[in-house]
Order: sequence, then C-alpha cells, then structure tokens
Amino acid sequence: MYLGITPSVTCNNSSRNEFSLIPDKNPLVEFVEELPAGRSSLCYCSLLCGIIRGALEMVHLAADVTFLQNRLKGDSVTEIGITFLKKLGKEKYRWKK
Repeated sequence: MYLGITPSVTCNNSSRNEFSLIPDKNPLVEFVEELPAGRSSLCYCSLLCGIIRGALEMVHLAADVTFLQNRLKGDSVTEIGITFLKKLGKEKYRWKK
C-alpha cells in the first residue's frame, strides 16, 4: 500500500501458514541497473522483507520473510515468501513503569 503496488497472493500450503506475494512491479528495481561484479549475492530488495516482517511484528505476529525469486537476479518474477511462526504475546511490548 505504501509503495503503490498491489501484489497477487498465492498459497500452496495445506496448513495455511505460508503464502507468497508476487508484486506486479518492484519499485526498488528502478534504482538498480546491474549488480556489481563480485557482489552477485547482494540483495537490494531485502529491505522489503524487513518492512513486511516489522509490520507483522507490530500486530503481534512473528514471521519469516524471504525472497524466493528476484528479477534483479534474472528470475521472471519477484516473489516474497512469508511463513507465520507464532503469535507474539502482548507482554513483550508493554511499557515498564
């Protein structure tokens, strides 16, 4: 929503705790022309995984968020995999008086 993209959602897991987001475009790709030589493992788009993970933690959900496919690495689409781990307790976020 904040990046101006609407991803499609796919869920192929029978336990319904894993799904993938496939954005139609990746706004971060527009700022990267080519990965530097010797830095093929660098993932500029990891920022998006951190944003999603942080947003889920704000609503008390722990999740593993990783890139499954990335257009910058030559894949046909950008795909972000999300696996829900557990619901976090509210006591972790309470202010100490």
